[in-house]
Amino acid sequence: MKFARFSFLSVVILILSSAVPAFAYDGIVTKKTFTMASYTTVGGQTIPNVKVGWESYGTLNAAKDNVILIPHSFSYTSHAAGKYTKDDPSPGYWDAIIGSGKAINTDKYYVISSDTLINLHAISDPNAPNPPGANNKVITTGPASTNPGTGQPYGMDFPFITVRDMVNVQKALLDSLGIKSLHAVAGLSLGAMQTVEWSYAYPDMVKRAIPVSGHGQSDAYLVGILDLAIRFIKLDPKWKGGKYSLDEQPIDGIKGARNVIAMTALHWKWAEQYGRAWADGSKGVLRKNFDDLYKIEAEIDKGAEAFAKTVDANTFLYRIKATQDYIVGHNGSLEEGLARIKAPVLFIYTPDDLMIPDGKV
Repeated sequence: MKFARFSFLSVVILILSSAVPAFAYDGIVTKKTFTMASYTTVGGQTIPNVKVGWESYGTLNAAKDNVILIPHSFSYTSHAAGKYTKDDPSPGYWDAIIGSGKAINTDKYYVISSDTLINLHAISDPNAPNPPGANNKVITTGPASTNPGTGQPYGMDFPFITVRDMVNVQKALLDSLGIKSLHAVAGLSLGAMQTVEWSYAYPDMVKRAIPVSGHGQSDAYLVGILDLAIRFIKLDPKWKGGKYSLDEQPIDGIKGARNVIAMTALHWKWAEQYGRAWADGSKGVLRKNFDDLYKIEAEIDKGAEAFAKTVDANTFLYRIKATQDYIVGHNGSLEEGLARIKAPVLFIYTPDDLMIPDGKV
């Protein structure tokens, strides 16, 4: 096992130096569905009728050994590249590096990205945020799914899910395709944690690992920050102990939780673009009303409003717990977990991520 560290900036410069003006992945993407009659979690609980969505880019070779797996981040979906229709104004989140001749070259590799278990975006809304429609096309099983035993959403009765469970369902997807070897696994944030876990759980299958802005365990600071997000949701009266109707989400709690995570993952240098400008540029220096907003406040609210349209609150809580609980191998020892990894690992970090700082990578 070999570990290497590169800053995110150095990698971006490398990518942009070879970038072309066209979209990196030119194909129209189709969301597919993978189903399992049941899945038994790491904790020993069985979930019936498991479904996750997935997308692919490029062509699988005859040996089925040219596969790169892309686990997605905390708040993203499987829509890593391309467009669902030619009229979509923007493509998937890693479109700049996935495509013909790009860093993840679809002329050579078959790229797979799947929606995880307990994906945040479990609610459909016609006004979903960018990428257009991506959050409306999520296929996932989680607290918002119907419990066949009751005919109602699972809510807080859904089994706890770990990062290993996300990985195991992805493994089952690959098994269904006859894929036994991965050229590489690469993921961002929570996707980076899945990348590390893939390398631990299936060391003979993963040939290379590229975790981006992630690490092998959630430290006390990350656990504490995420606890603040939990409290926003649970303090919203509409949460009702998790027994709310799916069409009556605790939106204020979801928005508050999102903002805690977003502002921590970002950096004060990001905020400098807004300065001390008012959202309403015609306002003078002195405040006239309590509800007058600075431009940064208005932008944060705008992002949270778009985000909350497709998010289920209970799923948000479960996803936070899966992140808080993460340690590679789930055996209580970071060192023992990392020692099992055989693949060379390239950690890519950014010093501007306050949630997972470079010193923790």
